[in-house]
Amino acid sequence: MYSADFTGPMMVITQKITCLAFEIHDGLMKREEHLKPSQKYLAVRKMPSLLAYLSYNCNFMGILAGPTCSYNDYIAFIEGRCYELRHVESNGKENCKFKQSDPSPKRDVIQKVFTCALSLLVYLVIYTACPTDRVIDDSFMASNPFYIQVLYLYISMLALRPKYYFVWTLADAINNAAGFGFNGYNTDGTPKWDRISNLKIMDIEFATSFKMFLDNWNIQTALWLKRVCYERCPYNPTAATFLLSAMWHGVYPGYYLTFVTGIGMTMAARAVRHNVRQYFLGSATHKLIYDVITWASTQIAICYTVVPFVLLAVGPSLKFYSSWYCCMHLICLLLVLVLPVKSRRSHAKQQQHQSSIQTSEHNCLSSPDNNCNEKQKAT
Repeated sequence: MYSADFTGPMMVITQKITCLAFEIHDGLMKREEHLKPSQKYLAVRKMPSLLAYLSYNCNFMGILAGPTCSYNDYIAFIEGRCYELRHVESNGKENCKFKQSDPSPKRDVIQKVFTCALSLLVYLVIYTACPTDRVIDDSFMASNPFYIQVLYLYISMLALRPKYYFVWTLADAINNAAGFGFNGYNTDGTPKWDRISNLKIMDIEFATSFKMFLDNWNIQTALWLKRVCYERCPYNPTAATFLLSAMWHGVYPGYYLTFVTGIGMTMAARAVRHNVRQYFLGSATHKLIYDVITWASTQIAICYTVVPFVLLAVGPSLKFYSSWYCCMHLICLLLVLVLPVKSRRSHAKQQQHQSSIQTSEHNCLSSPDNNCNEKQKAT
């Protein structure tokens, strides 16, 4: 049976160990020019001591529920440098207007504790009345039309998510109360304490794309998957990232059904966005219509995708998908086939190649020589 007494800490420590391993590898084994800008910032240039390593992995603030943070950010917090680094603006000038020696997390901690209480209340009241496993109850399916089943599934998932909001927001508040998570200042001079926040509730509930939902859900885990898998996998990084996420969650078949389905959902959503969105940007009314449609589609797709994640077992998960005639799977397959989209990496390489050609042609026009003539002929 599922138990959160040790699996949660194991998942967090797994993230920290692998994240630090790649950061050390980038700092000690790779050349500077081979690193992405984010990897340069995260790279660890010196092998950590045993005390620093154990402190990073097992500190009291994040041992139970995280959230995961980079080693450099944690060491900057321990040494008191995290407050100094946030006073530099993007133009490189020091921002002295709101400079403080000890920004207080009191307001943010109180707000997050209040969010925890509200989330727990919603979960205990609404989800108790609308449990997810009712969607596969024979009497429920027989006595309700399909649109009622869809509406019930949305309400059930809407009431289930506050359980995660409670855990992650409480973990964030604990870190903030200890002084960790400072992320500079707002425009009005108030300190921001969202550096290791794990979610943005409003962006989740009003997400208009599958990617927007995932980018704001379990943010630190998404960053971990991006840093250790997506940016480093040479072949089909999207599928590899989803499969790694399934393995990291555990051995329940429902996890794999959810994340394999998520691969298709992501590809279909990407295809629709790249091929359809530009036709709705002509006016504010059309953009609003597009946002409403994509919001409803995203919420239904998310609910459909994560049902096996909640049910965990194969039988109930397949029973749910068969009751929907696997319609979302078929729609995603159709969209991917009809609306093909180039991968982001190939698109970026193509743009880089075109940019290099334009630069070469510009140089040849400004200073023609034999080498430029040869390059133009080759092109």
